[in-house]
Amino acid sequence: MTHAKHVDQLLDLLSAQGKEAYFGEPVSVLEHCLQCAHFAEQSQASPATIAAALLHDIGHVLHGLPEDIAQHGVDGAHENVAAAYLAQWFGEDVTETVRLHVSAKRYLCATDPTYLARLSPSSVESLHIQGGPMSDEEVAAFEALPNASVAVQLRRWDDEAKIPTLDVPGLEHYRPVLLQASTGRP
Repeated sequence: MTHAKHVDQLLDLLSAQGKEAYFGEPVSVLEHCLQCAHFAEQSQASPATIAAALLHDIGHVLHGLPEDIAQHGVDGAHENVAAAYLAQWFGEDVTETVRLHVSAKRYLCATDPTYLARLSPSSVESLHIQGGPMSDEEVAAFEALPNASVAVQLRRWDDEAKIPTLDVPGLEHYRPVLLQASTGRP
C-alpha cells in the first residue's frame, strides 16, 4: 500500500471515530487533535512534530474504551497504543513524541510549580491514574530522552487544544504534512 493510502486511512479513522467526546473536555477527540496540530503549525514546528500533534491521541479511538475510563481508575495507555499503531508508517520523530506526551504531563507537574493548577479537571483525574508527578529519578531519565523537549512542547499544545468552536483547518489540510512525515516508511 502506498504512503498516500496509509495517510488516507489515518484521516478516515480520525474523521469517522474522532467525533466522540474527548474524555470530559468540551471538544471532541477530532477537534482536540486538529487544534493541537494547528498550534504546532502556528509555532512553525517540523512536519514530524505537526504530525505527532495531529495524531497524538489516535490511541483513544483505537483502544475502544469508553469516555469515562478514568472515572473507573483505568488507564487505557492511549499513548502506547497510538505509538505502536503509528510505527507502521512513521519514524521515532513522530512515534516517540506521541508515546512521551503523557510522560511530559507528569514531567511538567514535577518541574513547573504552576503547571498542575492549569490542567483541566479531566487531565488532573487522568494524571493520578498515569502515575502522578514524576520522581526526581524519573525527571532525570525523561530529560535524557531524545524526544523529551518536543514531547513537552506537544504537551503544552495538548493542554491548550480544548477550546469549543475554535476555527482551525480541517483534516485534509494536514494530508501533505502527514505524507512528508511518513516518507521513507514501509
